[in-house]
Amino acid sequence: MADMLAGLKHKFVKGAASAALVLMPMGALAETLTDAMISAYKHSGLLEQNRALLRAADEDVAVAVAALRPTLNYVANWTYTDRSSTFSGDDTLTGSVGLSSSLLLYDFGASKLRIDIAKETVLATRDALTLVEQQVLFLAVSAFMDVRQAADSIALQSNNVRLLTQELRAANDRFEVGEVTQTDVAQAQARLAAARAAEGAAQGQMAIAREAYKAATGHYPGALATPPRAPMTATTLEEAKAIARRTHPDMLRAQRQVTIADLGVQLALSSMKPSVSASASTTLNIGASQGVVTDAAGDPIMPITRHPNDYFTSSVGVSVSGPIYQGGALSALYRQALAQAEAQRANLHVVRHTVDQNVGNAWAQLAIATAQIEATDRQIRASRVALRGAREEASLGARTTLDVLNAEQELLDAEDARLTAGVDQYLAVYQLLSSMGLLTADHLRLGIVTYDPEAYYNTVSTAPVRQVSPQGEKLDAVLKALGKQ
Repeated sequence: MADMLAGLKHKFVKGAASAALVLMPMGALAETLTDAMISAYKHSGLLEQNRALLRAADEDVAVAVAALRPTLNYVANWTYTDRSSTFSGDDTLTGSVGLSSSLLLYDFGASKLRIDIAKETVLATRDALTLVEQQVLFLAVSAFMDVRQAADSIALQSNNVRLLTQELRAANDRFEVGEVTQTDVAQAQARLAAARAAEGAAQGQMAIAREAYKAATGHYPGALATPPRAPMTATTLEEAKAIARRTHPDMLRAQRQVTIADLGVQLALSSMKPSVSASASTTLNIGASQGVVTDAAGDPIMPITRHPNDYFTSSVGVSVSGPIYQGGALSALYRQALAQAEAQRANLHVVRHTVDQNVGNAWAQLAIATAQIEATDRQIRASRVALRGAREEASLGARTTLDVLNAEQELLDAEDARLTAGVDQYLAVYQLLSSMGLLTADHLRLGIVTYDPEAYYNTVSTAPVRQVSPQGEKLDAVLKALGKQ
C-alpha cells in the first residue's frame, strides 16, 4: 500500500512539474504558437505524403506531353542453327538489327485534351495539398492550446485542493470546539477527495495533451509562451463567406473537377475520330553459314564462312486509323462523360453550400465562445462575492460548512468554464480562418521557406529524359529564395 501511495505521489509530482514548466515565466526559450506551427509544418508526414502525390500528378503532364513526340525503338535478334540438324551440313547464324520510329501527326486534339486534363488535375491536387496544410496547422494550434488549458486546469484544481484542505482543517477545529457536527467534517472530507480526483484527472488530461502535441509537432512541449493576439478574419459573416467561396481549397478543387469533366466530354468525342501517324524503320539482316573446303578425295581442308544473305530493309509510311464500329462502347463512354460532368457540377453546388455552412458554424462558435467569456466573467465576479459572504456568515453561524463548500464549487466551476471558453474562442478564430481557406503558412506569415509546388512541375512538365530529384529541386528553391543562386 505504501509503495502504491508513493507511486501515485511520484506521478502527481511529475505532472505538477510538467504544468509548472508550461506555466513558467516566459523567457527566450519559451516556445510560441508560431514555433509550434512551424514544427508541425516541417514534421508532418501527411504533408510529405501529399507532396509526393502532387509530384506524381506532375508526371502525368509529362506522360501526356510525351505522346506528341516521336518514339524511337530498337530490336536485335540472333539465331544459330547446328549443321547436324540441317541437310546442307552447314552451320548457320542469322540475325537482324533494326530501328523503328513513329510519330503522331494528327488526332483531332485528343492528345492536347489529355495534356489539359493532366494540368487541371495537377492544380486540383495542389488544392488538396493546401487543404492538408490547413489541417496540419490547425492541429498544431489545437494541441498548443490544449496543453496550456491542461496546465491551467492543473493549477486551478491544485489550488482547489489547497483551499479544501484548509476548509477541512477549519472544520476539524470547529468540530473540536463543538461549533459543527461530524457531518460537516465528513462533507469537507468528501469534497477534498473529489477535488483530489479532479486534480488527478487534470494530470491525465495533461498527459493526453502532451502526446497530442508530440504527434502534431514532433516533440513534447516545454515552456509555452502566452498565445499572441488572434489573427484578423472578416468583419461580417457575408464577407467571410465571400472570401471562402474564392479561396477555400475545396471550392477551388471542385471547380477544377468541373473543368476536368468538361474536358473529358471533349475527349470522349475525339475518341470517335481517326488519327494520323507516321512511321519509319530500317533493319540490317545478317546471314552466315559455316562450311568446309575439301580436297579431291573429299577430305576437309579448312572451314569457310559465307555471307550470302546480308542486306538492309527500310520503310517509311503514313497510316490513318479510326473506329468504324465498337459495339456501342464509344457512345456509352461519351454518355458516361456527360453524366460525370453533370455530377461534378452538382458536387460544386454541394461544396459551395458546405463551405458556407462551415463558415457559418465557425462564426457561430466564435460568437458563442465570446458570449460565454462575458457570462463566465460575470459569474466569477458574482461567485467570489458569494463565497466571501458565505464564509463570513458561516463564521457567525448563519451558514453551514456545506454552504461554504457549495460556494467554493460554484466559483471553481465558473473559473473552469472561463478557461474552456477562452480556449474555444481562440480556436474558433483559427477554425474560421480554416473555413475561409486562409489557414496557410503563407497567409499566417510564419517566416519560413514553404514548399513550392511549381518547382518540380516546371522541371518535369516538358518531359525531360534525365532523372529529377525532389530533394535537389527543393534545395535549389531554398537557395534561390535565400539569394544564393
